[in-house]
Amino acid sequence: MDLALAPETLARWQFGITTVYHFLFVPLTISLAALTAGLQTAWVRTGKEKYLKATKFWGKLFLINIAMGVVTGIVQEFQFGMNWSDYSRFVGDVFGAPLAFEALIAFFFESTFIGLWIFGWDKLPKKIHLACIWMVSIGTILSAYFILAANSWMQHPVGYRINEENGRAELTDFWLVLTQNTTLTQVFHTLSAAFLVGGAFMVGIAAFHLLRKKHVPVMKSSLRVGLVTIAVSGLLTAVSGDFLGKVMYEQQPMKMAAAEALWEGEQPAPFSVFAYGDVDKGHNKVAIEIPGLLSFLAHSDFTSHVPGINDTNKALQEKFGPGDYRPNIAVAYWGFRWMIGFGMTSFAIGLAGLWLTRKKFMLPPALRVGEDEVPHVVLFKNPLGPKLSRLYWLTAIWTLGFPLIASSWGWIFTEMGRQPWVVYGVLRTRDAVSPGVSQAEVLTSMIVFTTLYAVLAVIEVKLLVKYVKAGPPELTESDLNPPTKIGGDDRDADRPMAFSY
Repeated sequence: MDLALAPETLARWQFGITTVYHFLFVPLTISLAALTAGLQTAWVRTGKEKYLKATKFWGKLFLINIAMGVVTGIVQEFQFGMNWSDYSRFVGDVFGAPLAFEALIAFFFESTFIGLWIFGWDKLPKKIHLACIWMVSIGTILSAYFILAANSWMQHPVGYRINEENGRAELTDFWLVLTQNTTLTQVFHTLSAAFLVGGAFMVGIAAFHLLRKKHVPVMKSSLRVGLVTIAVSGLLTAVSGDFLGKVMYEQQPMKMAAAEALWEGEQPAPFSVFAYGDVDKGHNKVAIEIPGLLSFLAHSDFTSHVPGINDTNKALQEKFGPGDYRPNIAVAYWGFRWMIGFGMTSFAIGLAGLWLTRKKFMLPPALRVGEDEVPHVVLFKNPLGPKLSRLYWLTAIWTLGFPLIASSWGWIFTEMGRQPWVVYGVLRTRDAVSPGVSQAEVLTSMIVFTTLYAVLAVIEVKLLVKYVKAGPPELTESDLNPPTKIGGDDRDADRPMAFSY
């Protein structure tokens, strides 16, 4: 009980709760910004009303999401000073640099153009207004890049030196921090997964309306965009995950051995499908494995050696001194599988939907539908029955959150698999907590933050449900005829400071 309520344990729980909660909004923000920009581009290029309605509908959901993301993200900055002051003191010179760039460049860039996009519908020419949402999308990606660069440095610290006089890590090569292979592969994987989240979100909501036969033209287009996004991003997520896994096998062999419950090094090493073991004795009681596959995933070679948990732990003890360098094996093992399982299930459902709702030229004439008709769910040349069609729409709705679950477990695996290090090989988690914060103080702040986040969750869900059910808005004359010059047309002449409205 004392260990469970120790300040270090409580601080880790608090940081985990707030960070995972905040990360629920991050992938949706990144993907919805780009998808909304893409839909608005389609409207500017074609002039079709369905794309303008889709832009306004998905743009509203994007704004709700980013607002909640900003509110919950602010708390992350306070965490470092509240419960992790020793961490901040030791690595602030290094870790603070990408965070400063994120705030001064990416976030400022993002927030400026999102204001122009929100208030510029009837004040800006449509091409300039379109450029604003693309700038917002670029800002979200830059923001993610700098944050991931900071996190990647914690996974694989480079471009720094230790100042022995003041006991601090000092930055020596910021460019190396931004461009090391850990950063590049993690950015590739995280952005791919973000678009998998956004694609599934779009498909699920479109399926909800198509099931009810509401707003069909807008939702047919949204469904197609979402399915293509799932197909492309799902493939890229798998490829980038393979790249990232190979990097982690070289940099953090303990994390990857724990992810496979591989207790002893093997050559060739099998991939674990299912395992149940005894952590204290360091072996599996039950194991279902695919021979040689882990060697291939680690080194692109079916016969290579992969170190196990026990021998890696022994090597780390020889390098860093006595201690247990194993993470929580159960969390690492199952978190890795839940990440892959939920993500790839969504990918499979997206591929199935892309085929089942394929375009007109791929269908027999008898199965084609008009612009205002719900698409047939078609298997080969024969339509599925109404019950099976309904089943697909319901499946798409219920799996809407699967990639979000996968992303959350991916981050839990990434962070907990690094333990007992907060900065791998440099600073242990137990040495990073604030020394002057008591058990009661951490527990109180954790309860307050968790309660606050629960209230915010209710608000977020209610807002999303309200506007999802409402569907795309009706268009006004000003929507269909945007101004041709900045500040509005002559119709705004009687409105002083019209641009600020």
